[in-house]
Amino acid sequence: MRRAGSSFGPQERLHLSTPGPTAQPAGLRKDTSMERLWGVLQRVQRWSPRPSQTIYKLVEGTQQGRLEEEEEDGEEGAEPPSHFCPMELRGPEPLGSRPARQSLGLWAAGRRAAPYLVLTALLIFTGAFLLGYVTFRGSCQACGDDVLVVSEDVNSELGLDSHQGTLYWSDLQAMFLRLLGEGRLEDTIRQTSHRERVAGSAGMAALAQDIRAALLREKLDHVWMDTHYVGLQFPDRAHPNTLHWVDAATGRPGEQLPLEDPDVYCPYSATGNATGELVYAHYGRPEDLQDLRARGVEPAGRLLLVRLGLISFAQKVASAQDFGAQGVLIYPDPADFSQDPHKLSLSSHRAVYGHVHLGTGDPYTPGFPSFNQTQFPPVQSSGLPSIPAQPISADIASLLLKKFEGPVAPKEWQGYLPVSPYRLGPGPGLHLGVNNHRTSTPISNIFGCIEGRSEPDHYVVIGAQRDAWGPGAAKSAVGTAILLELVRTFSSMVSNGFRPRRSLLFISWDGGDFGSVGSMEWLEVTWGLVSLSTGDDKFHAKTSPLLISLIENVLKQARVDSPNRSGQTLYEQVVFSNHSWEAEVIRPLPMESSAYSFTAFAGVPAVEFSFVEDGLVYPFLHTKDDTYENLHRVLRGRLPAVALAVAQLAGQLLIRLSHDRLLPLDFGRYGDVVLKHIGSLNEFSGDLKARGLTLQWVYSARGDYIRAAEKLRKEIYSSEESDERLTRMYNVRIMRVEFYFLSQYVSPADSPFRHIFLGHGDHTLTALLDHVRLLRSGGPGALGATSSHVAPGFQESRFRRQLALLTWTLQGAANALSGDVWNIDNNF
Repeated sequence: MRRAGSSFGPQERLHLSTPGPTAQPAGLRKDTSMERLWGVLQRVQRWSPRPSQTIYKLVEGTQQGRLEEEEEDGEEGAEPPSHFCPMELRGPEPLGSRPARQSLGLWAAGRRAAPYLVLTALLIFTGAFLLGYVTFRGSCQACGDDVLVVSEDVNSELGLDSHQGTLYWSDLQAMFLRLLGEGRLEDTIRQTSHRERVAGSAGMAALAQDIRAALLREKLDHVWMDTHYVGLQFPDRAHPNTLHWVDAATGRPGEQLPLEDPDVYCPYSATGNATGELVYAHYGRPEDLQDLRARGVEPAGRLLLVRLGLISFAQKVASAQDFGAQGVLIYPDPADFSQDPHKLSLSSHRAVYGHVHLGTGDPYTPGFPSFNQTQFPPVQSSGLPSIPAQPISADIASLLLKKFEGPVAPKEWQGYLPVSPYRLGPGPGLHLGVNNHRTSTPISNIFGCIEGRSEPDHYVVIGAQRDAWGPGAAKSAVGTAILLELVRTFSSMVSNGFRPRRSLLFISWDGGDFGSVGSMEWLEVTWGLVSLSTGDDKFHAKTSPLLISLIENVLKQARVDSPNRSGQTLYEQVVFSNHSWEAEVIRPLPMESSAYSFTAFAGVPAVEFSFVEDGLVYPFLHTKDDTYENLHRVLRGRLPAVALAVAQLAGQLLIRLSHDRLLPLDFGRYGDVVLKHIGSLNEFSGDLKARGLTLQWVYSARGDYIRAAEKLRKEIYSSEESDERLTRMYNVRIMRVEFYFLSQYVSPADSPFRHIFLGHGDHTLTALLDHVRLLRSGGPGALGATSSHVAPGFQESRFRRQLALLTWTLQGAANALSGDVWNIDNNF
């Protein structure tokens, strides 16, 4: 339950999302944390939207398929094209001369970006749309009576003063960039990174109150705080974690190895002791463990030494557990960081922090929001490991590897520790003791809302992680600074005549370093999120397919300068090295991303942006060295430029998502995703046919989805834009597309990531493909991201079940997208 005046632990992120319709759990009927959104719903009936005066028509020019939005003059618009293309909002130039492109003056001309940085989870930018009929009780403080309901035009609205005229997309874009430049991003980053922000700490409680006060100063429509009581794991100061040599003669623990970074640990590790010989398993991926076994080194019954990188801590530990290992030691190898002597690098004495829960949220209340005094069933997340794990430094790893025997590791497994060559082992016997303890900890999310003018019950969320295990400059201080600057900027835009069509919800998340606990707890009540992170060289977008077209269009239109290439826009930087925009930029959402849960768990489109240099990561993430000073040095003084570029991109995406009349999500894109996987499955059609099996069901379901998407496109283009009821209905169907791909046939408690394309479990398309590959290999499949058990080989009964789960989820998505659910032929 929410407690007035309470404030809690650290965590920062940025998210954009629109949660969908969810009923309150019985135990939460009296919860008041969500009451302040009720006013949004109350005003829906009071507001009578004016008819839209907007049409789209094709614009001749170099960009084929571009649509322009103009004021209607009583004439019918041209016939729409037969194919669908994402809409680009354009309007007349503002009255007077158009402002010249602003030079931010923050980048040194001609200088190439320095650091190999991924400010992972720097900004969680959530562009998510789920149906927003949210059921809340109680009442909230209404915004003032001076709310101005303006034109429903997609890209224009009337200013507060009559002399301002109409606000078009270009006006809104110019207004946003002008107001954004007045912020103090760098000062906020510095001040935040110097504060204690561990979840549940006194310093975090003070910061939470300061963030709440900052939102109140911006005079948003609603500001409130939401408290959850979650199970977090911390080291036991009286009984720290230990690592001992095992005496070869007695088999008992002997001399202790010093853990040079004793405060660093793996939250949600199994507690207790593990003893066994040590073997080197590269990154700890399933394919690494299979390779290890194929080379005659058995991982079962032993401790594994694995390198940081490529997959999350949780995936490493889950894979080790699947192969029968007793425990895991995780270290940072210098080979995974820049070798440039002129660049900063991680000290060999440092260990790296990381949680090992294969999931997100509070693992002790899976599928339920962790409010105080709520009665929960006695269950735990299936993603909690049963073996202990502990981070160690590169120095300790070196000491261990020097004692290894056995075969030499493959060339690609060799690293840069002062050990040559790396061997697979077995190495010496070790005894690992993990004594972390679970503590019920209050965490708080802080909310601020700008109500939409015509769809206030549909909302876009932008949130930032607030907490950090260490200084967390890149981890959460940058995200918090950008969140506060966007709040200030959009509040100023409202004062200058802007009112979004949909509500904007700004959220400061807590508990992110324990696995996006704060955002996941909110999801378990209402649902919604996406993600964004930055560095300063190559630009990547890890995203849901629904957002790919929007990201490309906004990058083309947005005035976002490259943070490291003078005179170039971010889009020009992207296409300079690779004309295939999608191949250069788009990546799948990884499980360790804070945005992953929003798509894989809640069915909300999500995106995480990042800048990297040659694939090398920012070396100080999740360490005590993630300080403002190190971040500033790594970026060679370009921290303000990078943060501003991220804020510019995020803000302009926010304008499109909250202000467009029709939601700019490419709902037909998933047809291409299915086709790509079918191409891989077709390779095995002969093997399946020989067993009397077929993939025809999947082919038929994909065909139905493609037809449903085309049907919706035609309906939209042939509809009257002035019909607000139809517009709202179409937006609801578009918003729900991602949600349709959550399998309804598996339990959220057992398989929380139910998305059939991006999720984790036996119900996914990737799991089906891995299973079918066993027809050729005859051995265990690639299991890390899609299965929790090592399968003995191809099983016909399992294949039939996987095919049925996948097919009916895809077919259900096609039915729902069509909207004509009473007239659909489901016969295959």
